[in-house]
Amino acid sequence: MSGPRLLVVDDHALVRSGIIGLLEAADLEVVGEAGDGHGAVELVRRVPADVVLMDIRMPGLDGIEATRRIAGAPGGPRVLVLTTFDLDEYVYRALQAGASGFLLKDAPPERLVEAVRTVARGESLLAPSLTRRLIERYLAAPPPDARTEAAVDLTPREREVWALIARGLSNHEIGSELFLSEATVKAHITRLFVKLGVRDRVQAVVAAYESGLVRPGEQAEAG
Repeated sequence: MSGPRLLVVDDHALVRSGIIGLLEAADLEVVGEAGDGHGAVELVRRVPADVVLMDIRMPGLDGIEATRRIAGAPGGPRVLVLTTFDLDEYVYRALQAGASGFLLKDAPPERLVEAVRTVARGESLLAPSLTRRLIERYLAAPPPDARTEAAVDLTPREREVWALIARGLSNHEIGSELFLSEATVKAHITRLFVKLGVRDRVQAVVAAYESGLVRPGEQAEAG
């Protein structure tokens, strides 16, 4: 069996079994499972994996703190949050903690499989527009954040690219807006992510709000 190696974390054994069954039916490899956040963190240390499917509400160490510990480790797996609730504060906190996206537990099986493969490829699952709605609902007064200081070191062009990412534009659309090739846009984004300390576009949008580049209720303007 080839493809991404997956870990499934949920405090309900029946839910874990159901998820694992769906993934294995799609020829995806599940290499481990855990029933809480502590178990997830320990499992990641012992078992090489590419993606962790993480429940949010669990006893003991919840999925948000587990995501923060797993996503913050260099070279660690990416985290896909599974939640029962759409657009709730837990989802925003999970994204802030480093999750690469989220999916509702009642999503069709094919959507779950697609989401896993998307995150395993290193892409963000959420469209930036959906991420914006989450942030605008739950981020009123952004607290001081290390990324605010990092943003000072950005070049004017990098800030333009960042603003356009926060508006939900693709690499192709950013290139058209700024009259740049896609290769140049990708180079700017790579440097931008390094400076901000983010892993993907979802976290870049979160950082745009936390830094004040974008305010709740308004769209970022490039330039």
